[in-house]
Amino acid sequence: MIGGVAGQTMKAEIIAIGSELLTPDHMDTNSLYLTQKLNEAGFEVGLKSVVGDNADDIENLLRAALRRSQLTVLCGGLGPTEDDLTRVATARALRRRLALHEEILEALRRRFAMRGHRMAKINERQAEVIEGAEILNNQVGTAPGMWIEEVGVFLVLLPGPPRELRAMFESQVLPRAIRLGSQRRLKQMSLGLHGLPESEVDTRIAPIYGRYPQIQTTILAGKGCVSVRLQRWVAPGEEPSDLEELAGKIHTELGDKVFTTTDERLEEVVGRLLREARRSLAVAESCTAGMVASTITRVAGSSDYFRGGVICYSNELKADLCRVPHELLGQHGAVSAEVAEALARGVRELAHSSIGLSVTGIAGPGGGSEQKPVGLVYIGLADEARCIHTRRIFPGDRETVRELATSLALGHLRRFLMPTEEAA
Repeated sequence: MIGGVAGQTMKAEIIAIGSELLTPDHMDTNSLYLTQKLNEAGFEVGLKSVVGDNADDIENLLRAALRRSQLTVLCGGLGPTEDDLTRVATARALRRRLALHEEILEALRRRFAMRGHRMAKINERQAEVIEGAEILNNQVGTAPGMWIEEVGVFLVLLPGPPRELRAMFESQVLPRAIRLGSQRRLKQMSLGLHGLPESEVDTRIAPIYGRYPQIQTTILAGKGCVSVRLQRWVAPGEEPSDLEELAGKIHTELGDKVFTTTDERLEEVVGRLLREARRSLAVAESCTAGMVASTITRVAGSSDYFRGGVICYSNELKADLCRVPHELLGQHGAVSAEVAEALARGVRELAHSSIGLSVTGIAGPGGGSEQKPVGLVYIGLADEARCIHTRRIFPGDRETVRELATSLALGHLRRFLMPTEEAA
């Protein structure tokens, strides 16, 4: 196989190697990056696998991959230690020899010498190359990659560290993949939603996307937001007008629950609205303890509109910094509509901002009651003309409640800033 044809989608597969990826402490982010890049090159990623540092498991998985995919990308397991088994397992699967490559070995020695170290013998493993492989130079780290053709299908070995993998893929793998991939390309559109559960989104839009069977529609739920992703493969020169048509119909159906059609994050949309309105913001946070401020300031240039925030867990700080009256706290409690509104007013005055935003709630696992259960959250919003609140009870553990409260706060701030939106 020299390359794909216009009417054929090429299949790719990703195998992430490393026992740490099978624990709750590490996430396989390489596969997300590789999927995007392989789609751009004309490959449809049909399968992703994660396998531990076991040579037999890697070998068996690779043998199956070579039977079903035109391109298989392995990432990880190319280091110098005993558990770096990708080279050995791949050589066994291909029934090829592993040989020490003198030029790579010498380059490794020079690199260690430049750092003032003597190379340990164990590092010689990184100079072992599978018979017939093209070497992919590693300009960032020490482990080289490999490009291998095996009876009309192709195999890529890449190092696991994302910085090394991305540099190698961009410069040496992507050009090869583009030459091999089909001329078809994956076109995508997405809509970001806030304020509707996943089930309601699907109920409302299923009759619409059901009329477009050629388009793959996926509904993804996140922390407080829902994403509707539309995608299909298009031939060279084909304009996927049906994608825009479907996206437009979904947007019309869901109205202002759609906060983006351009992959903006909710905090980016809020920042843009604040900047366009030439308004500033300050926040007072209790149960979220700075998560709202942290999320807002992820956006470059947020200092144009964000004045600052107060983390006021104690009633004393709510009163002293945000000017919440003691009698209000005593009568209604810190987690109440009255205190949420007072916090929003108070932080706005404290920071001399256009808008004040507050969050107060019970994140748990303790502290709840029958009247005020764990998960209860109030959001307050105030400007020169309005002061409103929103009440929600969220399920989940402490971190989930805090994340959902942060998303709720940003979602209601967006609606507060929309010129046609009534206070809600």
